[in-house]
Amino acid sequence: MGLLERCQELFKTSNLYEVLGINKEAAEAEIRRSYYKVSLKVHPDRAPEDPLATEKFQVLGKLYAVLSDKEQRAVYDEQGVVDEESDILSQDRCWEETWRQLFPKITVQDILEFEKKYKGSDEERNDLIQLYVQHQGNMDAITMSAMCSSQEDEPRLCSIIQAAIDSGDVESFPAFTQESDKKKRARRKRADRERQEAEEMQKEMGLGDEDDSLVMMLKQRQTSREQNFNSYLSNLEAKYCKKSETSKRGKKGKK
Repeated sequence: MGLLERCQELFKTSNLYEVLGINKEAAEAEIRRSYYKVSLKVHPDRAPEDPLATEKFQVLGKLYAVLSDKEQRAVYDEQGVVDEESDILSQDRCWEETWRQLFPKITVQDILEFEKKYKGSDEERNDLIQLYVQHQGNMDAITMSAMCSSQEDEPRLCSIIQAAIDSGDVESFPAFTQESDKKKRARRKRADRERQEAEEMQKEMGLGDEDDSLVMMLKQRQTSREQNFNSYLSNLEAKYCKKSETSKRGKKGKK
C-alpha cells in the first residue's frame, strides 16, 4: 500500500497537507511545526492506548520526508502522486531516530526562559486573540488552551482580550462579556482541585529529576485534562523547534 493510501486509511484523507492541517501554500517552517504537533499526538510513547500509533507515526515520518524535499513536494503538488521508489521513502529508516534529530529535547530552563519572553509579548497577544475568536469568548476553553498560563494569569488574559474588544480588533462575544460569576468560581475551583491533585501525584511518585519536574510543572500550570496538556506541550515544543531550523539549514548547506 502506497503512502497516499495509508494516509487515507489512517487519517481519513489522502491529501498530505490536510493530514497536517495546513494548506498547499504552507512554508517550510509551518510544515515542520505542523508535522511536529501531529506526530506528537500519535507518538508511540504518548499514545499507548492507540494500537495504530506506531504505524501512524511512521506514515507521518514519510509524509514529512516528501513535503520537506523540494523535488518530491513539487511532483506531489503538480501531479498529486508520490514517488514510492525514491530514496527518501524506499530506504530503511528509523523514523523515531529521525524525529529525535529534528526535535531536540527541551529542559525546564528552556521552558522558564520561553515563558519569561512569551508573557506580555505580541506573540502571546496574537495567540490569545486567536483563541478568543476560535472559542467565541468561552473562557473555559481559552484558559485550557492558552500557553504559559495558570489560574493566576486569568485576570491578565481577560484584560488583553477586553482591550482588543475596546479597540475594535475583535467582536464582543456574550460568552466573554456576560460570563456569570458562578461559572468563574467553578473554573477557579476546578483549577485549584487539579493543582492539588498534581501536587499529590508528585509526592506519591517521588518525582524529582529534571525530566519529571518538567512534566509535573507543565501539568500543574495547564490545570486541564490530559488532552489539553498534550496540546499545550505540543504547542510549546513546536515553538521551540524554530531554534533548530537555522542550524539544520546551515548544516545542509555545508554538505
